[in-house]
Amino acid sequence: MNYETGRGGMDNMKVKLSMLWLFAMLNYLYADVMTLMDSSVLNEIITGRVGSVHITEEFLLMAAILMEIPIAMVVLSRLLAYRANRWANIIAGVIKTAAVGGSLFVGEPKLYYSFFAIIEIACTSYIVWLAWNWRRSEPEAQ
Repeated sequence: MNYETGRGGMDNMKVKLSMLWLFAMLNYLYADVMTLMDSSVLNEIITGRVGSVHITEEFLLMAAILMEIPIAMVVLSRLLAYRANRWANIIAGVIKTAAVGGSLFVGEPKLYYSFFAIIEIACTSYIVWLAWNWRRSEPEAQ
């Protein structure tokens, strides 16, 4: 079934959104792994200050919360009903797009980080676009 018809359409959109969140999350994680391979950044991490960012317990908590968003959205995209699902994807996508976009203005991003950031921004922007344009078909509305 296509996205506009019947129950299969809603299920297909849920699968697609979940898959996109998984794709985004893997890119976030691998960008972080690459950062740990960058000796200049790793040395800064060890000192507790990366550029102008002081790595505190509160900073790490905020980073954990931001990383939990795509992890949760992998599951929530499958479980939530249409309306809640649509809004959760829009809100989460906007938050993650803004967070990654904002991170490009902290210091001078490395080429590998910018590469991942462009992919991540494209993915979460696409999630927002898909969710914004997702329309429930008549049989699902009943």
